[in-house]
Amino acid sequence: MNSNPNPPKCFHRFFRWYCHPRMRGYIEGDLIEVYERNFKTLGKRQADWKFILDVLLLFRPGIIRPRKPYQHLTPYGMYKSYFKIGWRSLLRNKEYTLINIAGLALSITCCILIFVLVKHHLGFDDFHPDKDRIYRVVTEQHRETVSYTNSVPSPLGMVLRENHTYGEKVARMFQEANAVISFERDGEKQLIKEPNGFAFTEAEFFDIFNFPLSKGNWESALTEPNTAIITERLAQKYFGDQNPIGEVITYDNFLPFTITGVLEDFPPNTDISPEIFVSYSTMKDFNPWLASDNAWGGINSGMYCFTKLRPGVSPVEVEEALAPYVKQHRPTSKNVHHYKLQALSDVHFDGRYGGAMEKSDIGILIAIGIFLLLTACVNFINLATAQALKRSKEVGVRKVLGSFRSQLFWQFIFETAIIATFSILIALIAAYALVPYVNNFFNTQIPVNFLVDGTLVLFILGLDILITLLAGCYPALILTGFKPVAALKGKLSFQQLGGFNTRRALIVVQFAISQVLIIGVIVIMNQMRFAKQADLGFDKSSIVMVKLGSDSLNTMNVLKNEFLRLPGIEKVSLCYQAPASDDSWNNSIRFGTDAEEVSFLTNMKLADADYISTFDLELLAGRNLMPSDTVREVLVNEAMLQSLGITSYEDALGEMVYANGGTMKGQVVGVVRNFHDRSLHERISAALITTASGMYSNFAIKINGNSVKDTLEEIQSLWEEQYPDKMFEYSFLDEDIAKFYEAEDTLLKGIQFFSFIAIFIGCLGLYGLISFMISQKAKEVGIRKVLGGGISHIVWLFGQEFVRLILIAFLIAAPIGWWFMSGWLQDFEFKITLDAWTFVVAIGSSLVIAALTVGYQVVKVAWLNPVISLKTE
Repeated sequence: MNSNPNPPKCFHRFFRWYCHPRMRGYIEGDLIEVYERNFKTLGKRQADWKFILDVLLLFRPGIIRPRKPYQHLTPYGMYKSYFKIGWRSLLRNKEYTLINIAGLALSITCCILIFVLVKHHLGFDDFHPDKDRIYRVVTEQHRETVSYTNSVPSPLGMVLRENHTYGEKVARMFQEANAVISFERDGEKQLIKEPNGFAFTEAEFFDIFNFPLSKGNWESALTEPNTAIITERLAQKYFGDQNPIGEVITYDNFLPFTITGVLEDFPPNTDISPEIFVSYSTMKDFNPWLASDNAWGGINSGMYCFTKLRPGVSPVEVEEALAPYVKQHRPTSKNVHHYKLQALSDVHFDGRYGGAMEKSDIGILIAIGIFLLLTACVNFINLATAQALKRSKEVGVRKVLGSFRSQLFWQFIFETAIIATFSILIALIAAYALVPYVNNFFNTQIPVNFLVDGTLVLFILGLDILITLLAGCYPALILTGFKPVAALKGKLSFQQLGGFNTRRALIVVQFAISQVLIIGVIVIMNQMRFAKQADLGFDKSSIVMVKLGSDSLNTMNVLKNEFLRLPGIEKVSLCYQAPASDDSWNNSIRFGTDAEEVSFLTNMKLADADYISTFDLELLAGRNLMPSDTVREVLVNEAMLQSLGITSYEDALGEMVYANGGTMKGQVVGVVRNFHDRSLHERISAALITTASGMYSNFAIKINGNSVKDTLEEIQSLWEEQYPDKMFEYSFLDEDIAKFYEAEDTLLKGIQFFSFIAIFIGCLGLYGLISFMISQKAKEVGIRKVLGGGISHIVWLFGQEFVRLILIAFLIAAPIGWWFMSGWLQDFEFKITLDAWTFVVAIGSSLVIAALTVGYQVVKVAWLNPVISLKTE
């Protein structure tokens, strides 16, 4: 051996021929360790000889019988062999295995939750027969701007049914939300507030929608006045196990309904929210104007019209047929209606008409799921290729022993499949545990039935295959592409190990995604802080809105005076609503001597003379309202004067204002500073404040902030003395205003969560890259330290690589983040500006995260004794 240290090439060919028929597959014993031991004692070239001879001797007939080659195994035996080898390999590399499983399990958990969430929303109201022919009639209101409402004038449904034959079925429904329902149970009167309220409903509604009865029959369910049907859930809630048919429920202690039927509980994926349906003919007792056939003058929120079109009828035909009714019944109105048909499949996804979410939100959720999955697969690739050097000799041995590249390829694919399968099992357990939190977070009712959902099972199986191929193919191709001699000698180039450039590109993509999410979090947080701290033009702190219990003016005034006697109460006002409220009354007015109505809507704020002082509204000119029970005087805001083209406050004083078709008129006696009457999404409306006791529905009570709890108890006690049969309802104004931004708060929490996931997975990618770099530069670090290189010099040797990658990622992420968040801010009329600090914080956060991720490993290798890294040289 020593006389001829260079084995001839023909010997290699002979060796491969000798091993080919018998040695394909793997062998027992760790030949790599044998080779490395000989390498240390004999040197490179002699070790090559010794290793080959050891293999020949080891497998001579009669010494050890080799395993059956792969081509002689059954498919089951071959896959079993693949599994055993992969399992052993993963156990030998526990850190690598755990990191990959953690990253994949985290991203798969998010993917499963996103899938069930998207599936839930896409399935809304898809269980109705002929759902493609069901439409809701909605209204576009054209004035200075176009506004959208899901309601219509109440006579429109009657006209569509009686004057046209387009609809196979037409039904009207008026929903009254936040209804207080009373009933008797076990001889005692019960009061329950139903947030979804009840709905006056025409019987044809249940011919359009598939909501079957479990008790009663449709022939008598809603045919008579003052009858109602309720869901099984409410029947159990109100009456327990007793039969609810014939029982009486009462709305607000004045409108009774006899139950004539019980509906099966609604599925969670429907936008039909009320669970109490009452006969439409009873609405004349609730609101005579709304129930009349001539109520074309305005649109009352909650009045809906549904139709199931006949086969072959186009929605455009119906819209054209409804157009003439606008001029016929609203000839002089500046608020021009356009009645449109909205497909049932669009009801859930059209935010203009009150849809729960936009279709673009579905796309964003899907994109986030794809990004997280790709990020996890990128990490897998980084870590797998970083392990390539450790496994190169194993590949070399297998190839020398006759294994085909395809066999090695599937071996590594099986290892990936094992990791992916374990990750999915962990993800399923995590997703199952997290579904209740997702339901609470997104206000959904996603059922926890993963194993019986065939679509989800197919999705998970497909996800397993996709991850295995995405994450496993590239590392498998890299690992199986090694040349045996180079692999056994450890002389593999960076390119053969997967290359730095590919790894750099993947890390840049990960950091770019993370930085875009960080920019989004910063912008949304700043906008939410701005919205909650902005000067709204009125005082919202320590103000409690208490619902009135009676329309009696004398009772209201008596209770108001009783409240003012309490030491914890500073001021009290009777009003329709607070200055900023979702519940507003928009009206058309005439100003001064003008014969025609103005072209803009006016937000009517109906309140007594204490409204200004209670909410600390600022008078810019004139005086406050004089106490009155009817409309005599009005206050207007700056936005009203701007819309009228009046530049001087004094010019407006003394002018007459005519509202509600001229039935409400008063003289302008003062001008108040602009106040935000809605969220910061919308511009400040032209507003009018006047007295009208018949329209008051709330007490606005300014309380002393030092005794809130005691004062509330005293308020409730006084209120219940006046209204013993009513339910006491109150809310804090600042909390009501905060609800304007519930969607944004949910979005912020969602982006924060997904940002954390993306950053965490990105950190795993950094771990893979630094592992690869350290394995390749260990000897270089030792040489630099021997030549006098300091710790800081060694740290910067690695750190500069990541700084460059983060800067490149920032150059990609900054314009993308700016573009996305600029578009998001366009939904706000009042908003922050995107400044440089947003982007400075984003890149600074990335640098800190990167430093924390790789710092330990870099410092560890920088402190390593150079003798250890150079001892094999």
